[in-house]
Formats: sequence, C-alpha cells, structure tokens
Amino acid sequence: MSNMKVVDLTFNIEQGMTTFPVPWHPHVEINIMGRLGIEKRETRRLVLGTHTGTHCDAPRHFIEGGRTIDEMEPELLVGEAALIDLRDVPEKSEVGLELLQSRMPDEVPSRVVLRYDWCGHWGDMSYYSDHPFLSEAAAQWLIDQGVKLLAMDTPMPDNPEHGMGCDIDSPIHKIILGNDAMLVEYLCNLKELNGPRIHFIVAPIKVRDGDGAPARCFGYDLN
Repeated sequence: MSNMKVVDLTFNIEQGMTTFPVPWHPHVEINIMGRLGIEKRETRRLVLGTHTGTHCDAPRHFIEGGRTIDEMEPELLVGEAALIDLRDVPEKSEVGLELLQSRMPDEVPSRVVLRYDWCGHWGDMSYYSDHPFLSEAAAQWLIDQGVKLLAMDTPMPDNPEHGMGCDIDSPIHKIILGNDAMLVEYLCNLKELNGPRIHFIVAPIKVRDGDGAPARCFGYDLN
C-alpha cells in the first residue's frame, strides 16, 4: 500500500479556464478578498457553475424530479471501476455497442470510466466540438448491466452535435440520468493509470438541491 500511486484526475479551477460555451454556464471568477498584508489572512471569492471543470451531473440536470447531488449515496462515489481504453476512437466518432462490449470486462462493475485521452484538447474549442461519443444502444446497455456511475475524460457522453436547439437533444444524458445514475465529466490524467481495474473516488461539492457540482476525483490501479 505504501507504493500505491494515487492519481489526481481533476482539472484546476482557475480564472479564465475553459467553460462550456453557452450563456447558462458562467465564466469562472476568482477574486482575492482577504489579504495577508492588510486583513492578516488570505481569502477568495469564487464564482463558478455547477458544471464547471471536472464535475458530476446528478439526475436533476436533465430529469424533472430527479435526485440532486446532495441526495446521491456516498457509496456510489467510491469503489472499483472498469477503466475502458477507447484511445483509438477517432474524433467525432461514435462508440457503438459492439465496440464497447468488446472492451468491457466479463463482469461489468457499477462504475465505468471511459478513457479517450481527450483532455489533451483542453483549452481549445475542439475540446467541445470534436470529441468521441457513445451511441444510444451502448449507453442503454451500460444501464442494463447495472452501471450507476459513468465517467469520462470528454466534456460529455453525447454527440457534440446533439445539444440544445437540435431535434435530438442530449439523448445519452437522458438515458443515464433518467435511470437514476450519475455522470462524471471532464476527467484528466487517465493516462497515468494502467487499468483495467481501478479504485475510483469522486468527491463533489455538496450543493443542496444541486443539479451537479464540481468534484475532486482520484484513482489508483488495483492490478
């Protein structure tokens, strides 16, 4: 245990960081309020959204009456996960059911982490416009296997063309969150894990009635 390498899978929260390019995702503001040279202590004021940086989506994000981030059981957020290697999937490409099944272990755990190494696009608009995505059949299959937490190092599991204003609006979000499962988005540093089994830790801010929340995430190999 002393040689265990714990990997931080979380982007920093910082002024000017990448945020989803729509009006309802606020830009991050960090202002120094208390100063060591004047007030004798340092404090900061933070302005950020519930879906800023590495974060969790609770069912309420898309589902009317769905559970909120403070209502999700802690046991869901800590435990074994399957780390699925999808690095060979081209940009703007769909991960279909057959491909996903071929990469999954025989016994699918309740937590699944998808590795695309897409965090390398962080800071560029292609991060949002060109990422790979799941098919509806693949997402439904994960739910049918009992997956309750789906995480990824892309900004979302949906086709980036299927957003608000489109005839097809975020169907993968609706499949996952509509089945009372949770999404974890914007992971980074998955390349530092070997998999295929990891211990995954997700610690979202406990926002009362929150549709989601920024989270600190960690992982370490179990093999």
